[in-house]
Amino acid sequence: MPSIQKIPLAKFLFEFASWRYWNVMPVAFKEWALVCEALGSGQQSVILRKGGIAEGRKGFGFEHDEFYLFPTWFHGQVEKIRLPDATLPEKLPEEITLSYIATIEWSGRISDKEAVHRLSDLHVLDASVIEERFEYDTEKGSLGGDGINVAFVRVYRLEPQVTLPMEQRFGGCRSWVELPEIDPGTLVSVLSDEEHGRRKELFSRLLGVLFT
Repeated sequence: MPSIQKIPLAKFLFEFASWRYWNVMPVAFKEWALVCEALGSGQQSVILRKGGIAEGRKGFGFEHDEFYLFPTWFHGQVEKIRLPDATLPEKLPEEITLSYIATIEWSGRISDKEAVHRLSDLHVLDASVIEERFEYDTEKGSLGGDGINVAFVRVYRLEPQVTLPMEQRFGGCRSWVELPEIDPGTLVSVLSDEEHGRRKELFSRLLGVLFT
């Protein structure tokens, strides 16, 4: 049976967190709820993002190496996911539940659309979503121009999950939100080391990139 990596918070922070994150509030990345579940169930290992209209003049970027996954309930996401019988998780208007943390192992902006399409085995998005994101804001503006941002991630499940009261500052068309101080408890890798390594090799081969 493949080994599942289970690590306490202190070891996680020591191995994965840059020193600059020790004295700031935790950060969350807003992503479709169904994509969060795909990442958290081991069905997806990459994040593909163009950016939101409120990202600022610099546009979107993967500014943090590790972050909570903050689910969002865009109503049309069911039709944009390649999962049979996909249904949105229940949304509670007065609270938000955080179930997963992602750590970035490689990120970059890819302008080759066909290269991004080759990553289909590593995510659950429909091909039409890739096309749409390449069409958005192709010259300049808050979405960053040509190409889309790609990140290869490893995902950990929070045990137990963390539930926070929903706050107005969590809203808006931005990708990153700051969270209050919370205790994430124990973090459990959603993939075995062997499977994660296999996907990492596949990603490297498909994009022709190296991991440092």
